[in-house]
Amino acid sequence: MPILKKTSKPSLQARRPKNAAERKARLATILSTLDRMYPGATCALQHSNPWELLVATILSAQCTDKRVNLVTPGLFRKYPSIQDFANANQTELAEDIRSTGFFNNKSKSVIGAARRIVTEFGGEIPRTIEELLTVPGAARKTANVVLGTAYGIASGVVVDTHVQRIARRLDLTCETDPGKIEKDLMKLIPKEKWIAFSHQIILHGRALCVARNPRCAECALDPVCYAADKTVNRPAPRR
Repeated sequence: MPILKKTSKPSLQARRPKNAAERKARLATILSTLDRMYPGATCALQHSNPWELLVATILSAQCTDKRVNLVTPGLFRKYPSIQDFANANQTELAEDIRSTGFFNNKSKSVIGAARRIVTEFGGEIPRTIEELLTVPGAARKTANVVLGTAYGIASGVVVDTHVQRIARRLDLTCETDPGKIEKDLMKLIPKEKWIAFSHQIILHGRALCVARNPRCAECALDPVCYAADKTVNRPAPRR
């Protein structure tokens, strides 16, 4: 759970930084505040090894982590090894993961990923972004999740819908394309913070900085946030 700021309403004094020094100071405040709000933030997808994390991340596309976590325990009992997935019947696997949505495409990706990893990488999940991107179902976001969470390798910044929304709200990017957003964040955020930053922002997007009616009054980032869609308790009009 996030550590909440005790306040009755969002600040009205937050303003844009005027120069590079102010921007640098503001970014430092954002990062330190996230550390306080979400200490030890990590991936919410349940897994016991890098392969399970890769499968769970593939299944999480257009699906909540909560739903994926309901599906994967039984899935990994039925298919306990990567070889079991490589040998799986695609139609049967699709039914096993039906509730995660887009189950036909996801089942093809999971089986394709298992077969490639077995044949090309000796059954071990690759540890470089270049190799992992050759695996079916492992686009850049998925690759960053696996490398960062499973191996502690900062290959980039995970950009999901929460990161897209909040990076724009915090004026860390003006882009809308996930690839361009990631490039902006990689330039701004120190590399040693890439992994934690993504997890923190994702948790923040679920807890407080939601898409509609963000809970700004409870947010410790309020003093440095000047997003146009902040929720502000404005005084009632005089009668």
